[in-house]
Amino acid sequence: MLVRKCCLSLLITLCSLYSSAQQDKLITHFIYDKMSINPGKTGMGMSNSFCATTIYRNQWDKVNGAPNSAVLNIEADLSRFFPGGIGIAIYHDAIGFARQNNLALNYSYPLTIGNVGTLGLGIGVGILNYGMNPEWIPPTSIPDNSLPSEFAATNLDVNFGAYFDAGDWYVGLSSTHLTQSLLKQQDQAGFDQTYQTARHYYLMGGKKFADFFGGTIDAQVLMRTDLVKFSADINARYIYDFGNSRVGYGGLTVRTTDAVAFMFGYTPIENLTVGYSYDLTLFNKLSNISRGSHEILVKYCYNIPEPPKESSRHPRWL
Repeated sequence: MLVRKCCLSLLITLCSLYSSAQQDKLITHFIYDKMSINPGKTGMGMSNSFCATTIYRNQWDKVNGAPNSAVLNIEADLSRFFPGGIGIAIYHDAIGFARQNNLALNYSYPLTIGNVGTLGLGIGVGILNYGMNPEWIPPTSIPDNSLPSEFAATNLDVNFGAYFDAGDWYVGLSSTHLTQSLLKQQDQAGFDQTYQTARHYYLMGGKKFADFFGGTIDAQVLMRTDLVKFSADINARYIYDFGNSRVGYGGLTVRTTDAVAFMFGYTPIENLTVGYSYDLTLFNKLSNISRGSHEILVKYCYNIPEPPKESSRHPRWL
């Protein structure tokens, strides 16, 4: 059992270390994580407010060394003070022996397109840190220099995106890791260890269908590729308004090459949303081992109050 776990951890770690394919996270609740992969979305449709969203994902439960991801996005619409929205996107991912941390500062500039909607053009600039600290159990006491050793490096990371919001529908096109930064370090034995970030491309879109059996159908799609592999998420949620600021939703997501996911969420009080999803692994080789993937979402928004109106006290204006 120990050997099996070590081999599985080695396989997952080596895949993440030496392959540049599909490095970016997979989030079932991507509808609440648009900003981190498309800076053009930053602050769009928020109307003088800021929102904080955190998502935790335990992927392929019961698989040793499988990804565990955490996301924190904070974004604000500051059009009252200057054009555009700003945000910060933080992402942590643990896969086998490897750890990856991303931090990006986003800015989106809005352009009004007639009476149709608003186009946000955004850029995200930050850093990407990748490291690993493996603990090998060799079959002999002779060290194997071909095995990766402790490694850590940081480099620049740049994202760009365009996001068009028309109210009841949207479409976005973006790319992450534009710099394709090379993270490199030499180990004690003199071997170069490298981690190459791959440029990713995203196409997203969605539409809301109101007055559907008393609620709203929210259908969305996210397609991603690094020009080596391709995957897509297609989901639909039924959203029902219970009144008194209480809103609930339930939905289904299909992810090509991976899973079918069930989504549930509720807004117990105004501006606070909690959600959960369970991915049933069906379409890959881990389907016989994995117990599925779990995801927890918490989002809170705060409306920026209007500044107080000032009145003149000059005697001429009394």
